[in-house]
Amino acid sequence: MKTICIIFGTLSLTLGIIGIFLPLLPTTPFLLLTAALYFKGSPRLYQWLLNHKHFSIYIRNYRENKALPLRAKIVSISLMWGTMIYCIFFLIPWIGVKIAMFLIAAGVTYHILSFKTLK
Repeated sequence: MKTICIIFGTLSLTLGIIGIFLPLLPTTPFLLLTAALYFKGSPRLYQWLLNHKHFSIYIRNYRENKALPLRAKIVSISLMWGTMIYCIFFLIPWIGVKIAMFLIAAGVTYHILSFKTLK
């Protein structure tokens, strides 16, 4: 299980790094996922991430301020709703699944918007 956490944490870290340079990919959620996976998989990698010169600021802002940057909120919500709308209208034929997906998206949106916004 630890190995799986490390592998997925590293994949998440890679996506977070790409998100620094690619405006469509949110950095903060991927780095938070990386921190959670490294916490479970490797204390050494978790400490490395928390002490990293560039990555630690994202995690520290979340842990200390319970806040997300405005860009992270906008990109996260936009990508999620874009994907959900596409799935609801074009991929999923069952009405119950469509309703469940809509409710999940609404809940996640509420959760993201409940955090303070960093300026």
